[in-house]
Amino acid sequence: MKRIISKLDIKGPNLVKGVNLEGLRVLGEPSLFAKKYFNQMIDEIIYHDCVASLYDRKSFLELIKKTSSNIFIPISVGGGIKSLKDIEKVLSSGADKVFINSAAIKKPKFLIEATKRFGSSNICLSIETIKNHNNEFICLSNYGREFSNKKLFDWFCEAQQLGVGEVVVTSISRDGMGNGFDEEILELIYDKINIPFVIHGGAGNERQIFDILKHDKVSGVALSSVLHYSLIRAKDFNFEKDIKEEGNINFLKNSEDTFNFKKINIISLKKYLKKKGIDVRL
Repeated sequence: MKRIISKLDIKGPNLVKGVNLEGLRVLGEPSLFAKKYFNQMIDEIIYHDCVASLYDRKSFLELIKKTSSNIFIPISVGGGIKSLKDIEKVLSSGADKVFINSAAIKKPKFLIEATKRFGSSNICLSIETIKNHNNEFICLSNYGREFSNKKLFDWFCEAQQLGVGEVVVTSISRDGMGNGFDEEILELIYDKINIPFVIHGGAGNERQIFDILKHDKVSGVALSSVLHYSLIRAKDFNFEKDIKEEGNINFLKNSEDTFNFKKINIISLKKYLKKKGIDVRL
């Protein structure tokens, strides 16, 4: 069964979203968005602490606890996870699994240690990738801020051998654009996929989501902007309550034509996918 996943990027206490992992804009209180997505039958929530090194982790752990007490679907959490103790804290706060990027790039054996301690089903690898000047997909760390020496194809193959239970790949160049997923990434690694695989970055409408889910080895899609802006543009969205004082309410209220996204309701999306032959939970 294919999964529809909502990915929420967190900065301090806020849900944020940018373009190409840059220019983060405050959208509102993350647990409110997570609850609304749960009510619309999302299959999983991803919380990504995108500036984990800059803020106190305590507030992030409190967010996980608050969310896990209100929604009853898997919660994946990542960002700044550098040790087995970090993993233990996140799982103890109510997360079902963690995803690791930067620490794994610096020390691949950390993935072996983590899967041995917590089980492969609880440990995922996050890959953020973009093409370099040689037209090769390179992996980045620290929320797309630092280039590594790892090529996407090589790192993807290596990580699967290290025991992770799932891989989530983000296309940095497509992130927040709404012009479709990067199928070149999928073509590059498709034959090597042998564990659950999720792709993120670029979804702008139902058709683009179908076009990627029709591939047998794609387990799910992680959606950010297309869900967040659809929710904000819904008639029943309460700007004063759900955005509060930190979000740019005037921009969000008057930005109907600035986004390259169709309005998507998760239940309607799933019905569309079901009609197209995609096995989803309804």
